[in-house]
Amino acid sequence: MVTLDDVAALAGVSRTTASRAMNGVSTVKAPLAKSVLEAAEALGYRPNPAARSLALGRHDAIALIVPESDIWGMSNSFFASVLQGAIREIAGSEQQLVMVIRARSDSDEKFLRYLSSSHVDGALVVLEAHNTELPRLLADSGLPVVYMGRPSESDSLPVSYVDADNVGGARAAAELLVQAHRRRIGVITGTPELGVTQDRLRGWRETLLRHEIADDLVVTADFQRDGGAIAMAEMLDRDPAVDGVFIMSDLMAAGALATLRERGRSVPQDVSLVSFDDTVISTAVEPHLTTIAQPFDELGALMVRTLRDLYAKPSGPPVRVTLPTQVILRDSV
Repeated sequence: MVTLDDVAALAGVSRTTASRAMNGVSTVKAPLAKSVLEAAEALGYRPNPAARSLALGRHDAIALIVPESDIWGMSNSFFASVLQGAIREIAGSEQQLVMVIRARSDSDEKFLRYLSSSHVDGALVVLEAHNTELPRLLADSGLPVVYMGRPSESDSLPVSYVDADNVGGARAAAELLVQAHRRRIGVITGTPELGVTQDRLRGWRETLLRHEIADDLVVTADFQRDGGAIAMAEMLDRDPAVDGVFIMSDLMAAGALATLRERGRSVPQDVSLVSFDDTVISTAVEPHLTTIAQPFDELGALMVRTLRDLYAKPSGPPVRVTLPTQVILRDSV
C-alpha cells in the first residue's frame, strides 16, 4: 500500500509538507504542491479520509436541520429544489449530508447536545421560514450555520444566510398588477414574524405607495394551500371590489384560485393574481400562475459553499448573500 511517506519521498519534501499539500493548505508554495500532487498521481496514492479529517480538525459532514413539524409538508414546498442544489454541490467532495430531525418532544438542551457531539462541521437550515426559534437557539452553539432565507433576527444576531431578493421580487409582483390596470390590490402574506414575509410585504407596499394606491388590504396566512383558500375568502368578504392580489407563495395561490372559482370570480378577467416561488405548482393549476421565480438550485449550492467559508474562517463576519429573482409571465395576470 502506498503511503504518504512514499509520496513525500518521491516529491522530495517532508511528510508534513506532503500532508499539507494533499489537504490543500494554502501556505504550501505552488511548485511544491504541484510536485506532491504529481507524485501522488504517479504512485496511485489515495488519502485516508479518517486521517484527513483528523488532520484538518473536520468531520466532512454537514447537518441538514429539519423540524418534525415540517416533514409532512416537504413534497409541497421548495425544499426538494433547494436540497437538490445542496446535494449537487456536495457530490463532488468528500462531504456527507446528514439529516437531523428535531422532534417536537425534544428539549432544546437535548437537540444542541446532539449537534455538538454528532461529528458535523456545520449545519444548513432550509426551512427557517417555519422555525423562528432556531436562529436564537443555534446562535450560542458554536456551530457554523447557514440559513436559507433571511431570519427575522438577523438585525440582532450574527447569522449567515443566502436569500432571494424578496423585496425586489415583491416590487415586481405589485408592478405587474398595477400595469394590468388593477386598482384595488390586496396581498396574502405568510406568517408575519418571518423575514421572508416582512421583506415581501415591504416590497409590495413600496410599489403601491409609489403609485398612490391603497395598501390596507392585507390578509395573513401560513404559506399552505388551505391557508391561501381561507385568506382569499376573507379578502373577498372584506372588500368584494378587490381586482388584483399578490400571494406570497404558489401553494397559497393554488388555494386562492379554488376560492375564487367557488365565488364565481374568473382569473385574470375579474381578479389578477401574482404569486411567488415558481414551483411545479405554478403550472399544475389553471390558469397557470404568473409568479416570481427564486433560483432554488443555486441557493442550495450556495448554502454549502457559504458554510465551507464559515468553518474555514471561524472568526470572520457573518456571510449574507442575496440572489436576484425573475418574473415568470403566465396566464393569471
